[in-house]
Amino acid sequence: MEVNRDEAERCIDIATAALSNEQPEKAQRFLEKAQRLFPTEKAKVLLEMIAKNGFTPRGGHSDFNEQSGPRQRQPNSDDTRPEAKPSEKSYTADQLDSVRRIKQCKDFYQILGVQADASEDELKRSYRKLALKFHPDKNHAPGATEAFKAIGNAYAVLSNASKRRQYDQCGEEKTNPSSSGPENENFEADISPEDLFNMFFGGGYPSSSASMYANGRMRNQRRDRRERPREGGFALFVQVMPILILVIVSALSQIMVNSPPYSLSYRPSAGYTQKRLTMSLKVPYYVGEHFSREITGLNLKNLERTVEDDFISNLRNNCWKEKQQKEGMLYRARYFGDNDLYQRAQRARTPSCAKLSEITASLHG
Repeated sequence: MEVNRDEAERCIDIATAALSNEQPEKAQRFLEKAQRLFPTEKAKVLLEMIAKNGFTPRGGHSDFNEQSGPRQRQPNSDDTRPEAKPSEKSYTADQLDSVRRIKQCKDFYQILGVQADASEDELKRSYRKLALKFHPDKNHAPGATEAFKAIGNAYAVLSNASKRRQYDQCGEEKTNPSSSGPENENFEADISPEDLFNMFFGGGYPSSSASMYANGRMRNQRRDRRERPREGGFALFVQVMPILILVIVSALSQIMVNSPPYSLSYRPSAGYTQKRLTMSLKVPYYVGEHFSREITGLNLKNLERTVEDDFISNLRNNCWKEKQQKEGMLYRARYFGDNDLYQRAQRARTPSCAKLSEITASLHG
């Protein structure tokens, strides 16, 4: 049990702090735990006090020690009754009357106590004075929070030239400025009362997520929230746009680039169904259906020369590949002593080389 003594002391300390914060249930749990770990007179006395009146005298368990229990002292009437809970925050009659006056105002000008043609400086001076007077931390009268919000809302609307003009045009249709509802949506504050107050007195501006304030003008936060989904769609479009551009450019390039008028494939293909032979080397090639009408005379002669040049170039490339393949087989056969592979390499044909030799001979013949 001795090993649990420190943990029991810690539980008693936590319980004492809980009693000081008027949390008798929490204190009782820790005191019971302390007794299970290491029974002490301190925990026992505190549990008895909680059982009787749910409190501990101010000063915690400093009046107790493990050996002698409670110190002897003269009874005090304060020790026999619960510590009085703090009363509700007080307020003056003047504060209550001021709140009532704000609630009775018919328009924003009356709330701020200014004329309809008040300048921006007059609005600021009035707001500073009223905001300090009705801030919930200073004015605890019933309805002070609503009055503080109404003051902030009035300044937010009247300090915005566009909203003020719209508000003035409403004339007799203005609703009660201290009330809220759908009909009052256009004349609600674009910024929270606390943010507006901090801008004037806290030395800082709201975070970027809040409405912005520049040159005494508010930007509509609700409009920003409504436009946010559209901005998300636009951002997605901007991200996809490069891909769309690539697809469109690729399609246009395929459309705009003219297909060659012939094909050297060994069989008909899409767009090249008519077989022809060049006049000089009898090279086979395929053309489209309208080739005979579109290409004639000198153009035909130049095109066939191009066909033959391409054909010879292809033969050279294929001949080189065939030779490389044959030489590779011979090398492996010699290296590994594979007589069968050597015989196959000797018999391997090189048709492209044979055709190239044939054409070369005809040209020089």
